[in-house]
Amino acid sequence: MTRIRSAEPVHYTDDRPSCRWRLEAQDQGLVFAYGHGPKNCDVFGAREAWVFEHGGLYYMTYDGAGPKGWLACLATSRDLVTWERLGPILDFGEPGSPDSATATYGTTFHHGGKWHMFYLGSPSASPAPDYVPMFPYLTLKAEADSPEGPWRKRYDITPWRPGPGTYYEATASPGRIIEHGGEFLQFFSASVSRDFGRGFIECKRTLGIARTTNLDGSWTLDPEPLAPLDDQVENSDLYYEEANGTWFLFTNHIGILPEGAAVPEVAEAGTEYTDAVWVYWTKDPNHWDPKNKAVVLDGRNCTWSKQCIGLPGVVIVGDRLAMLYDAPGGDSVSHMRRSIGLAWIDLPIIPPDQT
Repeated sequence: MTRIRSAEPVHYTDDRPSCRWRLEAQDQGLVFAYGHGPKNCDVFGAREAWVFEHGGLYYMTYDGAGPKGWLACLATSRDLVTWERLGPILDFGEPGSPDSATATYGTTFHHGGKWHMFYLGSPSASPAPDYVPMFPYLTLKAEADSPEGPWRKRYDITPWRPGPGTYYEATASPGRIIEHGGEFLQFFSASVSRDFGRGFIECKRTLGIARTTNLDGSWTLDPEPLAPLDDQVENSDLYYEEANGTWFLFTNHIGILPEGAAVPEVAEAGTEYTDAVWVYWTKDPNHWDPKNKAVVLDGRNCTWSKQCIGLPGVVIVGDRLAMLYDAPGGDSVSHMRRSIGLAWIDLPIIPPDQT
């Protein structure tokens, strides 16, 4: 059992919201180091793990930063610690396609006798050698007969696209899917970006809910986000606690470096980076109260990365919830050379209003 308890909120230099609650995960540490994938597929980093169990085997898709860019890769495990690396499961699209620069972060859902994958594509990336995917972040579709693939891209299906003037105008990328109330809900990443000139670009991030009754069709995006854009969260995974009928949404938070930060690779304050895993909770997955949020993992309880903690993926293992996350280790806040760690949460999870 793990209770969500009160905690002193973090103060950010730009006064972005923080959490007054804490759900303390127990960190096991690094379990998947970058740089060991087939054909150098993750030679520059392994991050953004999506994990699920099928037939007694754990499957993890992750973003492998390779010599030509980032691609969704696959690894399998019996214990979440020892992994067999199988290499890329998607490839770059042809020039002019929506995934010509990256085909990454594949979230999966088994339904109707086949496996559905919604993945992040973009026609834009930063220069070599990092090739970090850049906006727009698009949601694209692929399908397969098994979780190992091969995956067939469905360019003929457009789940949705970013919308000018909306909370998802720069990012409209995939997330966890659940079946609820006779429809499918997908908790997608959303963001807006404003260029103020002179090198100053402001980006705000949140999550939204997309809805459909047909996984091979288009989706309707809620007109308002799940949480305020000021919350600065992105990417999602969900867990349903049967013991108290509560949904828990795990997400990574974006923090900001304060003045005088002693991080060698960053020359100035104001740099944003993934600083923690947060969790929101609710009884109704259609409605979320932004006050109900807690820190799960940050530099305080991570054993090997003290500044930077990235995207979470969760899976039930017996009476515990396993959480995989990415991080660069030490005091780094880099997008590159990240590896994947493992933390645990004892079940059930007890929200503060149920203590």
